[in-house]
Amino acid sequence: MRKDYKKMLRICSKVMFGVYIIFLTYFLFFAESTGRTFESRTYHYNLVLFKEIGRFIKYRHVLGTQAVMLNLVGNVIAFFPFGFFLPILYPKCRLLLFTTFLSFEFSLLVETIQLVSKVGSFDVDDLLLNTIGGALGCLIFLWMNQIRRKYETKEKERV
Repeated sequence: MRKDYKKMLRICSKVMFGVYIIFLTYFLFFAESTGRTFESRTYHYNLVLFKEIGRFIKYRHVLGTQAVMLNLVGNVIAFFPFGFFLPILYPKCRLLLFTTFLSFEFSLLVETIQLVSKVGSFDVDDLLLNTIGGALGCLIFLWMNQIRRKYETKEKERV
């Protein structure tokens, strides 16, 4: 890959990652549409794995498809870019296990801030779904990178 192309890719990735972090922060802590307000609340938390996932699946007809999708699929999709951009920005993150671990750590940080600030709730199910999203983002990056390398190899052979 040409050096100037790599440099441009890194710059664009940094900008997009920054924009992603800003949007993620807004939706996780400030978006009133997702029930995020700073009014006086009690601590909300779930420490039982699959409790909230099971509740959303069991009561999907009562809660509605949008609420179920927002919670279950939304938590995975929200961390997908995290796992995708990290390997571009930091070569160490090209190891799936490392990026998965960083996704878990970042999710733990977010959930802890939500608990302490009483905005949202600390939920181990969210930790799981967010970590899966980060891992999937990394897998997609690795897959696309493999395709790119095969394409570049074929191009070099033709020349």
